[in-house]
Amino acid sequence: MKKLLAVITICLSFNVLAGSNQWEGVPLTNFELLDQNGQKRTNDEFKGSWLVLYFYPKNKTPGCTVEAQKFTEDHAKYKAMNTKIVGVSYDDVDSHKEFSDEYEMPFTLLADTDATLSKALKVDRILPWPHASRQTFLVNPDGVIVHHFKKVSPHEHSAELLELLKEKQGAK
Repeated sequence: MKKLLAVITICLSFNVLAGSNQWEGVPLTNFELLDQNGQKRTNDEFKGSWLVLYFYPKNKTPGCTVEAQKFTEDHAKYKAMNTKIVGVSYDDVDSHKEFSDEYEMPFTLLADTDATLSKALKVDRILPWPHASRQTFLVNPDGVIVHHFKKVSPHEHSAELLELLKEKQGAK
């Protein structure tokens, strides 16, 4: 009985660990979406620098606003680390433009209005309304996902990402 329990524990542990790292080492999905200025943006233009690709539910909601403000406050730190920030939600270009302008965001917001990218990266949610869940992908300069944050705290996420970037880039 003890051996059976040990085997079950090992199998369950493996499944949990495998699921938490399912994106690590996977090339970022190809995408072509409009940004807050109506310009077509693709994943290829972000190669050569690190990329924080963060998904969020809706413009101007409390958590999404806090998260965007934290990224805005820390933008110079990201820039110094050769890192671009890109936010993605189902909101349209006009909504992104208004949100970006109101909070003076120095980074890109992408309109995933048909949820193509959100579905490809499995961050799409239907309840209580269709939206992208709050998740982040850290992508290296070669376009490969090196970390996936499935749960994100809007207040602490930027600081958490900066620490991970230092680690991944070998900085002290």
